[in-house]
Amino acid sequence: MTAAEARGRGQHRAFTFLVNPNSGGGAAPKVVVPLARRLREAGADVEVSYTSSPAVVPDLVRVAVAADRVVVSVGGDGMLSSVAGAVVDAGGELAVVPAGRGNDFARMLEVPADEAAQAALLLDGVPTPVDLLSVTQSGRSPLMVAGSVYAGVDARVAQIVDRSHWLPKALQYPLASVRGLATYRPLDITVAVEGADGVVRSEHRAANVVIANSRFYGKGMAIAPDASVTDGELDVVVIEAAGRLDLIRSLPKVYDGRHVALDEVSVRRGTRVTVTGSYSGTGAPVPVGADGEALGDLPAAGSDPLVVELRPGAIKILR
Repeated sequence: MTAAEARGRGQHRAFTFLVNPNSGGGAAPKVVVPLARRLREAGADVEVSYTSSPAVVPDLVRVAVAADRVVVSVGGDGMLSSVAGAVVDAGGELAVVPAGRGNDFARMLEVPADEAAQAALLLDGVPTPVDLLSVTQSGRSPLMVAGSVYAGVDARVAQIVDRSHWLPKALQYPLASVRGLATYRPLDITVAVEGADGVVRSEHRAANVVIANSRFYGKGMAIAPDASVTDGELDVVVIEAAGRLDLIRSLPKVYDGRHVALDEVSVRRGTRVTVTGSYSGTGAPVPVGADGEALGDLPAAGSDPLVVELRPGAIKILR
């Protein structure tokens, strides 16, 4: 029996908490301190490292995995994606403690908010294979993403959220969404989705395109209501361009997934997606984001496309 199998049968686990102290406006340390204490009282071995630099995450993860420790991401979705990629490379196991602004992947995993329930999950949870996304941009190394990749108005919304720290957390995403929709510009995009039936290529004058592994983004919006992190497929959601007022009026439907019934919304499923595009009329570059983090600009038509591929069962996460 391996050490990982033994832990799965109830023996005490060892954890390395990787904490972004800036997540959630400084909420992460307040979350991890009592949780780590509770785990130690239960007999677990707990180490805590604080870092806001993605550059040091791979080394911290390699050391933890080499010591047969479960890596625990404490922060938001961006922190989770950076940690998850390093855990995949190191061949380790991951656990998630939400402490950011959105916490959408933790919501998808149904990670409890209660401290006692979180401790129970860490001590008794089963390492379960979970899908991830791999993002390739021209001239860059592939990047692992947990939740979703998006281009257009939602990347603009993420930019606004990053400048809205003065607002209460509960208001940041709703107000940023309204501001982003009120000032959005349509984009011309070409999307190619590869699946079991081959490649389907389509062109759109759109407000937004989302390539989703997880159902949720934007702090609870069910952008891809049928998405699953264990089904071996990604969901591509394209929202066609419409009037600003119509988009704002339809915003509440995104929270429960009713938007996918609108004529302006299309959903395709597959395992590999390529996207190119620019703003209509001007040809200006379109921002791209992933799990709350900026990824630069969408490649223009005729350039090497943005490529997003599903990595089925890429990582084991305690669930």
